[in-house]
Amino acid sequence: MSQFSYTARNRRGEPHGGNMEGESAEMVAEQLFKSHLTPIEIKPAIEKSVSVPKFTLLPRLLRPRVQLEELIMLCRQLHTLMKAGVPILRGLAALIDTTPNPSLTDALRSVTDDLQAGHELHAALARRSNIFPPLFVSLVRVGENTGRLDEVFINLAGYLEQEKNTREQIKSATRYPLVVISAIVLAMIIINIWVIPVFADTFSKFDAELPWATLVLLGISEFTLRWWQFLLIAAVGGFLGFRFWIKSQAGEYLWSRAILRIPMVGPILLKAILARFARSFAMALKSGVPLVKSLTIIAGVVDNAFVGERILSMRDGIESGDSISRTAAATGLFTPLVQQMISVGEESGSVDELLMETAGHYEREVTYELKRLSDAIEPIIIMAIGAMVLILALGVFLPMWDLNSVVRG
Repeated sequence: MSQFSYTARNRRGEPHGGNMEGESAEMVAEQLFKSHLTPIEIKPAIEKSVSVPKFTLLPRLLRPRVQLEELIMLCRQLHTLMKAGVPILRGLAALIDTTPNPSLTDALRSVTDDLQAGHELHAALARRSNIFPPLFVSLVRVGENTGRLDEVFINLAGYLEQEKNTREQIKSATRYPLVVISAIVLAMIIINIWVIPVFADTFSKFDAELPWATLVLLGISEFTLRWWQFLLIAAVGGFLGFRFWIKSQAGEYLWSRAILRIPMVGPILLKAILARFARSFAMALKSGVPLVKSLTIIAGVVDNAFVGERILSMRDGIESGDSISRTAAATGLFTPLVQQMISVGEESGSVDELLMETAGHYEREVTYELKRLSDAIEPIIIMAIGAMVLILALGVFLPMWDLNSVVRG
């Protein structure tokens, strides 16, 4: 789309000017008429290259990200303003003054500029895709077309709130194991670098045969101290290579499939993703987003390339004339109970309601299984700590006891 500059007058004859995107000058004129502006002159805009000073790039990188809590609050505030009949520009101006996050403030300010230039709200939001996801933009577009923006914003607030709760549950369940595992790794590094070399000096003073566990620990410690620079480079290179690989299309797909097959954790992640899919799909259908477009958008919302590819296969099947229930069954992701609910909803014309029930079903299972996960991981962690203590006892303290008995003898 091209950029056009225009001059127009409103109903009271006051002049207005600005820039607007459009496929042609006629399309821009049509958009101006919809905005109750009478175009006087429309011409292609002269694009100016703006050089960004280098010293402004670092502050931009250091700016805080927009959190889910802030988007939830934004949706609730916009719902209240829309329901009270406050014009969108005046409402955004009030939110700009009260929003503490500078990243969100800049986004709202640029959205306001686009609205003043004649853009629709969903188009202005779409240009800030790093803050407003595609589902957010699509629902706002439907709300604009149907005149139900207030309902859209309150529905979005509920959806984001549930998303936030699910993420917090997963973080809460994995926080304790990650902290303990990190502590174990750190302890092994400290023992390997600083503790075992001290014992190695002690053992070298005695001409005694050392147990195999001690020899293994001494060999690992000596290898680490001699080649630590290369080990560090290999670790950093492996981490960066892995990050680069999962950013690629093939790597992202394989990794997304692999994490769903991790014992205990994978099934929980899959159910959380399917809950997100069902709730997003239900909300999109209820808001009036077309079926095929809803699946296209949601494939990018689930944050898993493997599940996203299955959702796109559902879209392709529906485009070919197949039913939702049959395409859902063909993915192999849903349980028979959920497939039956989708089938009943399709026959009764209440797919959105039963999809919302499906989302609730998965979310309850995720909550229950996360509690079970904590109970299941705790014995594994205790066994890992016990194994570490056993290795140290066999490799360090056992030869000390043997040397002590030799000295006494």
